[in-house]
Amino acid sequence: MKVKLKLIKIERKGMAGLIALLGVALILCVVAFPTPNDISVGEMAYQKLWLGRMTVVFAVCCLPFLCLNKKQYLSFPSIVTWVLIILGGIEAIWGLRQIYGFAVSNHSLYALTGSFYNPGPYSGYLAMIFPLCLHEWLNLKEKTERTWIEQGKYYMALGVMLLILCVLPAGMSRSAWIAAAVSGAWVYGMHISWGSKLKEIRKIYKRKVVLACIAGSIIFIVIGYSLFQLKATSANGRLFMWKISTLAIAESPLIGHGTGNFVSAYGRAQESYFANEEYSETEELVAGSPECAFNEYLQVATEYGIPFLFVVLLIIAFCLWKGSREGRIGLCGGIIAVLVFAFSSYPMQIPGFAVTFYFLLAACVIGRSKIMLLFFISIIILLGAYYWKNNQYDACKNWYRSKMLYNIGAYQSAKEEYETLYPELKNRGAFLFEYGYCLHKLKQYDSSTVVLEEAMKHSCDPMLLNIIGKNYQAVGKYEKAEESLIRSTHRLPGRIYPYYLLAKLYAEPEYQQPEKLKRMVEVVLTKEPKVQSTAVKEMRVEVKKLLKQIN
Repeated sequence: MKVKLKLIKIERKGMAGLIALLGVALILCVVAFPTPNDISVGEMAYQKLWLGRMTVVFAVCCLPFLCLNKKQYLSFPSIVTWVLIILGGIEAIWGLRQIYGFAVSNHSLYALTGSFYNPGPYSGYLAMIFPLCLHEWLNLKEKTERTWIEQGKYYMALGVMLLILCVLPAGMSRSAWIAAAVSGAWVYGMHISWGSKLKEIRKIYKRKVVLACIAGSIIFIVIGYSLFQLKATSANGRLFMWKISTLAIAESPLIGHGTGNFVSAYGRAQESYFANEEYSETEELVAGSPECAFNEYLQVATEYGIPFLFVVLLIIAFCLWKGSREGRIGLCGGIIAVLVFAFSSYPMQIPGFAVTFYFLLAACVIGRSKIMLLFFISIIILLGAYYWKNNQYDACKNWYRSKMLYNIGAYQSAKEEYETLYPELKNRGAFLFEYGYCLHKLKQYDSSTVVLEEAMKHSCDPMLLNIIGKNYQAVGKYEKAEESLIRSTHRLPGRIYPYYLLAKLYAEPEYQQPEKLKRMVEVVLTKEPKVQSTAVKEMRVEVKKLLKQIN
């Protein structure tokens, strides 16, 4: 009878663990769901909706785990680890199918994206899973006698790790390569107790250690330079973005510019930088209108200030210290991979990726503590409630349908649709641009300017300033039109279009300025565009005609 009761208790505890595992799997598998066809590819609204719903499921699944699993036979860190390893295997197989043409990628420019929209975050996600697989494999490899469950885990960890190593090079993400290498080296070093071994080597081979350090430094520099030259234009672009981001941080270092205000702060900083005319040709060439900093640390500092960034880093450091102290080396390796990857990418801008990172941090701290798990569940519920309440999935579906009208030039019908969507999507720069452009094409210039100036708070695209300038020109406010167009040339001096618009403005009968017109015509004719196109040729032909008319 007692044996039966024990078996029943074990079965209940095992069932509770499986339910908890299901809850974790449902919330973390959001990255493996492709964007539905009824919204734009790469849109994050669906991920937020899924996370909002699944936080409730996660909380419900964890309740029996808390109540029945008193001794925590299946710990939370173990659940998170193996859910992520399985998801890593799914993503790696997905990527292999895309490489060999058995599956279509989510981006027309890239053959490999996994379930993501871009190979960058996809590769970063695989790099995060790699140290988890490596740690589990190294641990199980040491066991001479493994149970059938351990044997299955051993081959699963090894298989997923090899799959990741096969796919990762094809992603061409240097950030992910470095993240996987650093985190993998750290996990392996901790496994072999590299700290004590290095001390022993230093005592025995003092001179050789110095030579090895010099050789290692040279190899490191050569590898770094090679990775930089692999995609030099992209690397220069990242460096320039970081430079402008630091200028934006310097404007408000303590409290930042506010949540979601990175793009507006970046746009102003870039405009001021180019207005000083102390920039190189390379900077003009690589400058763009980014939606994020491609460096999560700079992004946080820009929006929330340096003190807030310092607090965030302290929390992460505590989680790493706690995890390494408790022997959760694989989880710590995953965190290190994300931290390295975040230096030159945008993992936290993808809700599913961000939530996965939160689970890694929590797994390092929680362990078998029910109080900590309950606290984490509460935080996840609050995050899910925020995502659910502020979800824009339905509005994005309607916007996607309305965009068809916009694309075919049915501006009146599109404008009517955009009017109804405006209250829900007024914080999206792309939506506001389309709405403002519809109003511009319908000759509602004042209304268009109001909408586009609001869009400037959510986008740093200089095209907004171009349309605002055209609006002012159409209503006879030539000074304001000139100011907007000059601002556009400062924001992205490599673009020819604003100089062309200025030439047309200076040729206006009521605002004729021959000297300025000649300068703008010269710029349009001599400036080398990033990409040669028929539009550039047409602009050059037209400015020549303008010059003849005024002469």
